[in-house]
Parts: sequence; C-alpha cells; structure tokens
Amino acid sequence: MPFLKMHGLGNDFVVLDARTGDFALTPDRRRTIADRRLGVGCDQLIVLEPPTERGADVFMRIYNPDGGEAGACGNATRCVASVLMDERKTDHVTVQTIAGLLDSQKAGTGGNGLPIIAVDMGPARLDWRDIPVREACDTNHMPIGRGPLQDPVGTNMGNPHATFFVDDAEAIPLKELGPELEHDRFFPERANIGVAQLVGEGRLRLRVWERGAGLTLACGSGACAAVVAATRRGLVPRKAEVTVDGGALTIEWLRDGHVLMTGGVALAFKGELDRSLLS
Repeated sequence: MPFLKMHGLGNDFVVLDARTGDFALTPDRRRTIADRRLGVGCDQLIVLEPPTERGADVFMRIYNPDGGEAGACGNATRCVASVLMDERKTDHVTVQTIAGLLDSQKAGTGGNGLPIIAVDMGPARLDWRDIPVREACDTNHMPIGRGPLQDPVGTNMGNPHATFFVDDAEAIPLKELGPELEHDRFFPERANIGVAQLVGEGRLRLRVWERGAGLTLACGSGACAAVVAATRRGLVPRKAEVTVDGGALTIEWLRDGHVLMTGGVALAFKGELDRSLLS
C-alpha cells in the first residue's frame, strides 16, 4: 500500500489514499502504522476518501496515534490540500472532515521553495456546550487548572482546546500537566492543552499537548485556538503570528467568526506499507 510522509512545521503525517478502494484500518493497525519504532511513525494518520458532500474535493479522515479518530487537524488539512492542488493543477480545493468543509488556497511559495497553504478552519465555537465542558461556565475564564496552569480559555476548532496564558511557556512541565488536564473530567471528550506566551506585539509562543498524540512540533488547530483566546483576552489583534517548535503560522480570526491559518507544508518521502503492518 503506497503512502506519503508529509509535515506542516514538523507536525508529521502518514497519508493513505482510499479514494479508489476501501481497506480496513482497525485501531491496532492505526497504532502500528503511527508507531515510530514498529511502523512509519507520525503525529496523525490521514486517510483520503471520496467526498460525501457537494462541493468537496476529498474527505480527510484523521486518526491519532492512540488509534482514536480526531475531528480536525489544521496542518494535515494544509498538507492534503497541497496534494490535491498538485493533482488537479489548481490553487483552490475544499477538504471535507467530520468537523465540516475547509476551503484551502495556495498562498505562494516560501523561501525554501515549499508551498504556502492557507486554510479556512471554519468558525471558532465558544459556548461551553460546544467545547464541550462538564458544566456551564464563562469559557473566557474556565474553572479548571493544575499548578501553574490556571484560568484557561476554551475554544472548539473542530476539536476541544483549553489555552492557558503563562509568562514563560518553556518553563511549564507540559509532559506532566498536559495528560492530567487532557483527561480531567471537566472535559467529557478530553481536550488539547495549550500554553501560550505573549512574546511581542501580535506574536505568541505556543506549546500544545495534543489530545491522543502528546507533544508535537506544531498544532495548527491549537494555534487557531490560541489566537482566538488571546483576542478574547485583549492580548493580540485578530491577526497574529504563532511560533511553535517547528516554525511559525499566521492566524487570523475573521470578522465572520472563521479562523484562517497560513503556513508551509512539505513532502518528506513516499513509500509502501508492508503487508505485515496491516495483518
């Protein structure tokens, strides 16, 4: 079975194409492919399927390394959009996910020669029931925390996020606090845990513990959630640069409520999965 290994700022993906033929990917098989020692290794496993909605060019299914399905992944959307644009010789495609339709545009080429892709991640949802959390609360100041992480902002970007603002993002023991907060009963569907630091005018430093994946070099939906959260707190304008471990993303919270994410993507290599990984 052929696959692509792609990444957006180091947030890496194994991309499988099931548009012309279905194949069974049990949770065990997903975990094996995503394992960096036993399989190919990735932050998320992406499966391309025929679209089911009018106007969509492809359906993108997203699996976390734990085998569970995710609702949204901004960096993967940009990678898949780049593949479809190359196939169709176009600068615009629409990617369907379980979280909705995501319009994507080619926004130029970076200094390294790699494509820059902008994707409309859809509207930021802010109601406590949409995130969701266990009880009614002001999602701009949610009553949940651990140690130095307190008073987060809740945002749903197709998946649930809690963004904590801190003075020094590097000093936070996110490997320890991230899983505790992810699995706190305050989040009935678990949550992505972000720690954001204001590092300049319109600039944020972000680290994210991803639900079902752990620490990654970049989290696109987490960057979107961070800018929405920072805008709600009056820390940044509606457009800001977010620096993650793998590089920088430009995020804009549009007046219609949608969130636009722009950044580079890369194809690392192509390969074939051995049958043993699917047995």
